[in-house]
Amino acid sequence: MEHFFKLKENGTNISTEVMAGLTTFFTMAYIIAVNPSVLSQSGMEWGAVFLATIIASIIGTLVMGLFANVPYAQAPGMGLNAFFVYTVCFGLGFTWQQALSMVFICGIINIIITVTKVRKFIIKAIPNSLQNAIGGGIGVFVAYIGLLNVGILSFDSGVPALATLNQPAFWLFLIGLVLTIVLLVLNVKGAILIGIVVTALFGIPMGVTTAADSVSFSEACAVLPTTFGAIFTAEGLPSLFNDMAKLPLVLVTIFAFSISDTFDTLGTFIGTGRRSGIFSEEDERAMETSTGFKSKMDKALFADAIATSIGSIFGTSNTTTFVESASGIGAGGRTGLTSVVVAICFAISAFLATFVSAIPSAATAPALVVVGIMMTSAFKEIQWEDFSEAVPAFFAGLFMALCYSISYGIAFGFISYCIVKICRKEAGTIHPILWAATILFILNFVLLALI
Repeated sequence: MEHFFKLKENGTNISTEVMAGLTTFFTMAYIIAVNPSVLSQSGMEWGAVFLATIIASIIGTLVMGLFANVPYAQAPGMGLNAFFVYTVCFGLGFTWQQALSMVFICGIINIIITVTKVRKFIIKAIPNSLQNAIGGGIGVFVAYIGLLNVGILSFDSGVPALATLNQPAFWLFLIGLVLTIVLLVLNVKGAILIGIVVTALFGIPMGVTTAADSVSFSEACAVLPTTFGAIFTAEGLPSLFNDMAKLPLVLVTIFAFSISDTFDTLGTFIGTGRRSGIFSEEDERAMETSTGFKSKMDKALFADAIATSIGSIFGTSNTTTFVESASGIGAGGRTGLTSVVVAICFAISAFLATFVSAIPSAATAPALVVVGIMMTSAFKEIQWEDFSEAVPAFFAGLFMALCYSISYGIAFGFISYCIVKICRKEAGTIHPILWAATILFILNFVLLALI
């Protein structure tokens, strides 16, 4: 174990790595309950998504630990699952089989750009202000989804308003939100997971938490075939290309999936890896200039892309590197052994399906809100005093929630960025990839107007 993970070389030991793995797992384990509750709204079986979430997390995290030897954990990403359901399925009218197929293609694309120099061009094409705006905007969108899921916002008058707090579910949500915030402020390890569990327990005497519709492990296994391999059926990949009129929309959606997944992962790696020494600046430069797997980050990005494709085969949205991995790194995790411990914890959790499925949305919604709050920290990196930078960042960041669509937020950010640069006579500084993406977004809007 010492030789395989190079523990001494990385200044760590087995006990430290185990504790780091447990810390990471308990800070991100909320995804086991939240992801099925989000994706099942698209028509997918809750139990199937539950197992797909765990399987994708196990495989992705094991590849990250055993191949890349870095202490990062993977699971279906928050924001990307919301994009899957609320934008791709509800907004654009795609079936969940088609959405899974697009996630699979996204994973293949990310694998290709990881082993070629294309990734360098993409990284350099999107300005830092837009990268941060996309990350923060996804946070706003996720928090908004959390509020909508519990019904605490009312639209009866035609505008958003606070609903009348006359239902037990509303009060349970508020109790959970306050509890989770207090735990996070006090830096309690596993605060989000503790918040979900305690809130669900409070919901029992309130009549909100009930096992009437719970799903057991055996029942989850029984329905897994409904999503496993669905992308290879007639309703999956083949159906994406039956209607050529929808092809631009399909391409734009896959692009939105890929961009969000790519920069979410890169931000986590660079933001946590450099400070801890897991990824050095030399490693990042090697990632930008080399092909193949010449650096730790190359291997880590490859693990992330592989997990996305595998997860889609089993039946879940994009699997990505969780920023909550920072908690384990903060606890001393420096090698892939931390990731292996996380994967083992995910495997054990599969047998707790009966308890997890009984957790109501009022108990998981606070997790969406607080994760959204944490993700908005990316906004601080934007130079808001520079109006030319603030305009595209505003549209990219806030329009995700205002338009109820992550892809629309990215679209308005790209379009406004190009307009600003043209007005400043700096159109030549816009990367060709950004131009191409902007044209695709505009074409998408034109097609939607004509449909």
